[in-house]
Amino acid sequence: MRAAAASAAEEMFAAAAADGVSMTVLSGFRSYDTQVSTYQHWVNVNGQAGADRVSARPGYSEHQTGLALDIGDASGSCNLAECFADTPAGSWAAENAHRFGFIIRYQPGQEAVTGYSPEPWHLRFIGTKDAADMAGSGVKALETFYGLPAAPDYR
Repeated sequence: MRAAAASAAEEMFAAAAADGVSMTVLSGFRSYDTQVSTYQHWVNVNGQAGADRVSARPGYSEHQTGLALDIGDASGSCNLAECFADTPAGSWAAENAHRFGFIIRYQPGQEAVTGYSPEPWHLRFIGTKDAADMAGSGVKALETFYGLPAAPDYR
């Protein structure tokens, strides 16, 4: 990950641990080649249309920017599933990630804007000021917060 995002993630994990919540990193930076494999896996499982709802095509993944990470609950409960939002780690991240400059990038009800199914485990670093402002505004999609059109349709 980029230095600022990695440092913020370390602080966030330490704060969660201090609150008695154990989180794990499931995925951080991904190279182009890794994203090729990841995306192809989802194409094989769900077909291309289904894959496009749950995985970025190579060259479009936020993981390739060094600003995103996928987190999990240390128990392994609901990792990489929507029910992660209801785990201690998922709840803690939803309430606190903005304090460290992260947002939960793909939220329920925002699929038409983001292009992706909800991923309560996928955090995107945007900096503490913007993350706090976004959390305070109640806006759920980064595109909306920055006044951008819905996610581009590269499919």
